[in-house]
Amino acid sequence: MYLLTPRSISSERKPVLDPQVWQEFSLKEKIVISPNTALYRFALPHPEDILGLPIGQHISVSAEINGKDIMRSYTPTSSDDDLGHFDLLIKSYEKGNISRYVSLLQIGQKIRVKGPKGQFKYHPSLTREIGMIAGGTGITPVLQIIRAALKNPLDLTKLSLIYANVNFEDILLKKELDELAAKHPRRFKVYYVLNNAPEGWRGGVGFVSKDQIAEHLPPTDHNIKILMCGPPPMMNAMKKHLDELKYPAPRTVSKLVDQVSVVCHFSRRTLLIFDVLQVFLF
Repeated sequence: MYLLTPRSISSERKPVLDPQVWQEFSLKEKIVISPNTALYRFALPHPEDILGLPIGQHISVSAEINGKDIMRSYTPTSSDDDLGHFDLLIKSYEKGNISRYVSLLQIGQKIRVKGPKGQFKYHPSLTREIGMIAGGTGITPVLQIIRAALKNPLDLTKLSLIYANVNFEDILLKKELDELAAKHPRRFKVYYVLNNAPEGWRGGVGFVSKDQIAEHLPPTDHNIKILMCGPPPMMNAMKKHLDELKYPAPRTVSKLVDQVSVVCHFSRRTLLIFDVLQVFLF
């Protein structure tokens, strides 16, 4: 005879996501992060449900806007440890389609979601060390991997992050990043770079440079991977720096539409979002 506890019931829950079927999820909560960025929490059908998104993958969000079905891709900041909901960190753009649509949602209103999407899946100790460069909202796919790696005591991967923004107030989730770095000093380090640095700033100033990459990220090696996520001009500059530092060149393996431009390098694997999400292999 077995007693079904809440924990055992939740362990039997199947993932809610279906890569072939669009599903609707209601907005449960909105948490404003900055003047144009918010965390949107969407409810799953049951309190014990999990989204079912593998680490390293993303979802498609669809809405009918001006009579047309528009689709964009996003990486949830939540994980399958978060029961009953999933979170999207979205920066709204004046001319954005889905981002503006989501920013105007009222509690209880719905979005359509399908997934998982993407050919890359992170798994514990995928490599000895991962170096990361993120710009703006490009932090979301990076943070997904950071959280997964650091919460697993069996995952020994070391992580180094360079996170670039225009102003200090643009740094998203800084408190969490700093807390993770303080809690895991031997496994995770973060270095911030600002275009407009405030007085007394101790991080980098200007644009991310080749010297900063060489100083704060691991050198190229067969057991080292580089993840890079940010806007197109930044990514073009970073690709040039990486090439000069002898990192291998990427090749495209898949594409998905997205509003925010992002590139993710996984030494032999890179994710590029430039209105179209492109996944590269290094």
